Amino acid sequence: MTLYAYVEGPLGEMLLAGEESPRGGTALASLSLPGQKGAASVRDGWRHAPAAFAGIAEQLAAYFAGELTRFDVAYAGGGTDFQRRVWRALEDIPYGRTVTYGEIAARVGAPGAGVRAVGTAIGRNPLLVVRPCHRVIGADGALRGYAGGLERKERLLGLEGALAP
Repeated sequence: MTLYAYVEGPLGEMLLAGEESPRGGTALASLSLPGQKGAASVRDGWRHAPAAFAGIAEQLAAYFAGELTRFDVAYAGGGTDFQRRVWRALEDIPYGRTVTYGEIAARVGAPGAGVRAVGTAIGRNPLLVVRPCHRVIGADGALRGYAGGLERKERLLGLEGALAP
């Protein structure tokens, strides 16, 4: 059964969705922002369970307060093998740093034309903020593509001190 909760934050009301983990706790399947391209929405049969996401909500609050630089969250499955490789590469980007789409493509063994496939995989990341796709920028240093909107990407990078003054 899918569980969900809403958490307020500086980017708006975030929708968290996940599943009860066999090891206990909740495995996060989705973190969506209001107006996000491809955002999840509550479906029939989902159970509202704010307590199941209390730990994740605390981490999000600490991140937005500038007190947390890396999330410790169990993730639900999902994505293709390629997408999961790209998403793991996102998790390795340090707080306050940015990398290019080309660098991610090289890390996952898909240089050159693979940059477009990497961009598509990043665009399908269901865990905005927690899995830091906002840390990926264009080769020219420009902010490019963010499902939550470029203004939010800029805010997240600013929070992390990753934008040049």
